[in-house]
Amino acid sequence: MEKRVAVLGIIVEDLASAPKVNEVLHEYSEHIVGRMGLPHAEKDLNVISVVLDAPMDVINALSGKIGRISGVSAKAICATK
Repeated sequence: MEKRVAVLGIIVEDLASAPKVNEVLHEYSEHIVGRMGLPHAEKDLNVISVVLDAPMDVINALSGKIGRISGVSAKAICATK
């Protein structure tokens, strides 16, 4: 299966959901090239960027699992190559 490079943007508005986000990301750790998390204290939320190298179905599954966590939004953007 062809791998794609993608960036998964995650916004955590309910900080109590952060452990679940980390748990799901750990499940997909073999596909994660890197990640960066930034707290936005003024807005009381966290922003996480995750770079993936994975098949499209894995990228979609991860994005879907993260997006279904209460208080969390996620969106993946994939390279065309």
